[in-house]
Amino acid sequence: MATPSRPNSSWSHSTWTWDTPVLLPPAPGTSPFHRLWLGFMVARIGVAVILLVLLGGLMAIGIAPLDWWQLALCAAYLAASVAVRVFTRPAAPGRSFDPQWVSTIGIDLIAFSTLHFLQAAGLNFSPLFALPVLTASVLGSTLLALGTAAGVTLLLLADGWLQSLEFADHTARLLQAGLAGGGYFVVALLANQLAIRLAREEQAARQGLSAARTQAYVNELVIDTLSDGLLVVGMDWRIHAANPAARALLGWQAREAPASLALVSRPGWKPLAALAQRTFDSGDTLSAEIALDLGPAERLHLRVRTRLTPPHDPYSQTLCVMFLQDLREAEAQLRTEKLAAMGRMSAAVAHEIRNPLAAIAQANGLLAEELGEPGQQQLAALVGKNVHRLTQIVEEILNLARLETPTTDWLELDQVVQLLAGEWMRHTGASERVQLLPGSSGAWAAFDGEHLRRILVNLLDNALRYASRARGAIVAATDLQLGQARMQVWSDGAPLDPGVQRHLFEPFFSSESRSSGLGLYICRELCDRHGALMTYARTTAPDGSGREGNCFSVTFRTRTSQVPGPVPLGTIRA
Repeated sequence: MATPSRPNSSWSHSTWTWDTPVLLPPAPGTSPFHRLWLGFMVARIGVAVILLVLLGGLMAIGIAPLDWWQLALCAAYLAASVAVRVFTRPAAPGRSFDPQWVSTIGIDLIAFSTLHFLQAAGLNFSPLFALPVLTASVLGSTLLALGTAAGVTLLLLADGWLQSLEFADHTARLLQAGLAGGGYFVVALLANQLAIRLAREEQAARQGLSAARTQAYVNELVIDTLSDGLLVVGMDWRIHAANPAARALLGWQAREAPASLALVSRPGWKPLAALAQRTFDSGDTLSAEIALDLGPAERLHLRVRTRLTPPHDPYSQTLCVMFLQDLREAEAQLRTEKLAAMGRMSAAVAHEIRNPLAAIAQANGLLAEELGEPGQQQLAALVGKNVHRLTQIVEEILNLARLETPTTDWLELDQVVQLLAGEWMRHTGASERVQLLPGSSGAWAAFDGEHLRRILVNLLDNALRYASRARGAIVAATDLQLGQARMQVWSDGAPLDPGVQRHLFEPFFSSESRSSGLGLYICRELCDRHGALMTYARTTAPDGSGREGNCFSVTFRTRTSQVPGPVPLGTIRA
């Protein structure tokens, strides 16, 4: 019997076309052919037992002559049948020939033909030939089935011819043998075609099952990775399914199975139950924004979309699929998209006004040289100061738009921080208010020197703006924490408002009207590109004085031993 070929299989309602995967052989006991093989083996044992008991009984009561060889033949056939059942396993269906067929069909033909030719106990054993014919037809190929039927037919014709010589009755016996052989041919063809159809349907069923399992796995994978929550609810409020995002949004403990919960079982979920009820009542797709009270101080705002699943048969129930989206995340995503659009627009505007600003600055400088009155010089200085401020804002916006991929160097952190902080103190004249505390001796940080300058100068400028005028009001320190080098800029300024802390590193956000709000955002972007971490906290001063203040920390990728080819300090431009 030929095994069906492996066709292509397409998923319905999908644009993907996948080849059907190669199917592994079914597990023992699960294939219909395995069960048929077991049935034929049990039938052979049953036939052997019946023959042994029948012939033994006839000989015991004297109806048949006592022939020990007949009992020995039946006993040998019984032993062979039991051995085949115990020590062999079914071969793959459809083979034309296999050594296993010798131990089944071959032994059957030898045993039955011997009993038939010798007319043991005067009985007609020709019906027994149906067993090997059916075995070959169901478990073998068409060629094997027809070959077995042909062999049985030849045996019956040979027996009829020998009996016609003995009883001089040629026509009747040969006709009887021919009709029996023809019947076996018909049985072989019908049984073989039914077996082929069964094999084809089994293969199609296994392929369909494999495709369904693959599709179910893909659906489950997609649902589990959805960022939106998904709930499937029945008309009895039972939750049939919930993905991890829905569990996280609703504060659902993972140990609780969906079937053990209902929407009405928790008071905080009642708005969801009400929306599901309206969906079941109207049968329409609904969308609403609801608030869930998940705890004493926890209120969750959700955008919920509902949709009903149509029943596919009288036994299926209608389910309500609910898509949950956290409004805070949606608003954050919208804010990010707005900021990105604003950044692109700001960069374009900044690029256009940079050249006019340069012209204004140059003209103001030339005009200041010609002015002699102190009041006019003061006005020119005011113009220059504001032009400089506008130029700084333009440069910050352009730097935000063109943050290049950095070149990472290995910098000896203590030495670089002391150099950069010293230059900043000389430039600002704030040496009395700044305290340097190097504490990461031998630590090398992976960072670009110019980018580190921008970060440190920005943090020191912010600290100088908000710190007091006391001596040591600003502390620039370095240390080692768990094998990683860290730079800290601490100031004794007032605590930041919680609303300011939440948006501290966002672009275009500032608590001052005269700031572009890009400094800290650019600093964090530079840290992220170098694999460093920038954080803010309200902590005590690094000098151990116990003073409370605002501290910005940068933790670097670090090597604690000197690496080949460190960047000399001269490469950091002054």
